[in-house]
Amino acid sequence: MKTILIDTNFLVECAKNKVDIHSELTRILHFGFEIAILDRTLDELNVIIARGKKEGQAAKLAMTILLTKKVTVIQTTGGHTDKLLVEKADEDHIVATMDKALKQKLKKNGQDVIIIRGQKKLAVVGA
Repeated sequence: MKTILIDTNFLVECAKNKVDIHSELTRILHFGFEIAILDRTLDELNVIIARGKKEGQAAKLAMTILLTKKVTVIQTTGGHTDKLLVEKADEDHIVATMDKALKQKLKKNGQDVIIIRGQKKLAVVGA
C-alpha cells in the first residue's frame, strides 16, 4: 500500500474546482493507497482561512473534507512543508501538488507526482 501525501495548494485547488480527490485517485491509481497530509498542511490551511476571500473559502472547504474523510496526519518536527514533502517522497509515498518548484524537485529525485489536469481530472506525472 502506498501513501499519497497531499500538499496544501493541491487541497485548495481541488476544493476550488470541486474535484473529488478520493474518487479521482481511485480512477488513476491501480493499487491500494491511503491519503495523508503533514501536520504543517493544517497550519497552512488555517493561515489561508484567516486571510479570507475566495482562497479562504476553498481552504475552509478543504479543511472540512480532511476532517470528515479518513486522512492520516503525519506529525513532523517542524520545518518548511515543501522540504518535508521532498524528504518523505520515496517508492512508498507519492506527493500530490500543484507547486511548480516542488514538482521540479520531486521529478529531479526520480519521484512521480500527482497533479490536476484541466481543472477536473487528476494525473500521475512520471519523473
